[in-house]
Amino acid sequence: MTVVSGPFPRARPARWSVAEVVTFALAVLMVLIYSQGWETPLTGGGDETADSDLIRTLFLPAYAAGIALMALTPWRTIQGLLRQPFLVALVLIAAASALWSVSPDQTERRIFALIFTTLGGVALAARYSWARLAEVLAAAFAILALASLFAGLFLPSLGRMSDIFPGAWRGIWPEKNTFGGNMAFGVAICAAAALLNPKRAGVWWTAALLSFLLVLMSTSKTSLVSLLLGAGALGLVWAVRRGPVMGVAATWSAVVGLGLVAAVMFFASDYVFGLLGKDATLTGRTQIWSAVMRQIDERPWQGFGYAAIWDETDNWGPLAWITHDAGFRAHHAHNSWLEQWLSIGVPGLAAWTAFYLQTLVANVVALYRQAGAYLALPFFVVYSLMTLTESIAVVYNDMRWVIFVALAVKLSLPDPAAPALPKRPKYALA
Repeated sequence: MTVVSGPFPRARPARWSVAEVVTFALAVLMVLIYSQGWETPLTGGGDETADSDLIRTLFLPAYAAGIALMALTPWRTIQGLLRQPFLVALVLIAAASALWSVSPDQTERRIFALIFTTLGGVALAARYSWARLAEVLAAAFAILALASLFAGLFLPSLGRMSDIFPGAWRGIWPEKNTFGGNMAFGVAICAAAALLNPKRAGVWWTAALLSFLLVLMSTSKTSLVSLLLGAGALGLVWAVRRGPVMGVAATWSAVVGLGLVAAVMFFASDYVFGLLGKDATLTGRTQIWSAVMRQIDERPWQGFGYAAIWDETDNWGPLAWITHDAGFRAHHAHNSWLEQWLSIGVPGLAAWTAFYLQTLVANVVALYRQAGAYLALPFFVVYSLMTLTESIAVVYNDMRWVIFVALAVKLSLPDPAAPALPKRPKYALA
């Protein structure tokens, strides 16, 4: 009997099957449709066409893509929903608000869109691992960044603002703050994709750099602050994963840093506003908040109905009073928390708060246990900051809500265990 030592052929890395490529493209397409980056080039940004039959119809492929992804992993989709009771309750409360909505037809139509938008996020979480989910999202943001770069360079009438904040880039969105905020998300997501997929890190770091440059071109100070906080969260995850000593040091540094930021905002808010080029009203937002609170006082428990306020035409309705009290017409509450209270009342606000806190706790746990924290925590930090000044939670046909739901569900739905590979013998017998 002769003992023969190797060589044995190395296992080739698994190639993507045609089905995997198709589903990946389908998921990216779904995210791109929900980004709404195609609306302004298509409609010219007119408010009268933003909710037209044509625009609503163009979201149908995204709904179909979500259904297709769910059909591929039905059991994990059900598991994801069962582990998010507050999310389910939130959507059910929003649906029930059609019974007392000031615009029941609009609420019913938009609830339909909200359900499919939310299920799209659940489908992404059920279908993909952390690494692949990061690449799906990063691919979508890379495409959006390239399209915005093209618009800013070669189509300035589309890609740059002219009347208000002339010269500021807005990419393929209606205004610079939306553009800057989306690119801030893009930086965090593309950086996470690079860290979770080292073989393609160069591609995703390039996309992250482009997104960073576009945040600067937007001149949006809020987006820049969000970007810096997201980068800090990414650095925290990186430090924690270096080992227990670095983890403890990074955790304490983060706690002290947050305390210092809170102290500066409390004791020197005027200086901070001046540094950011903002006034104490946050560009009129405090006036909107005061006007919204007056309407909340009218119907604090049930609200006025999901997505029913901001297109209302009644001269004596809540929107008319908000416009009167604020001194100008607002298009949303500019605060995700007030938006829920105004629309779906105390029960809806409670469900949103519970869902948010569940996701917060899951992010903290993931920081010390999962590499997926590279994707989840920076996005959560940026999203949390933006909820204070923008209405981006529980929004139908919205990319940011899809991603928030996807990451929240994914935090409660770990990656499926990879099949064990047979051990290769070191020696063969001949």
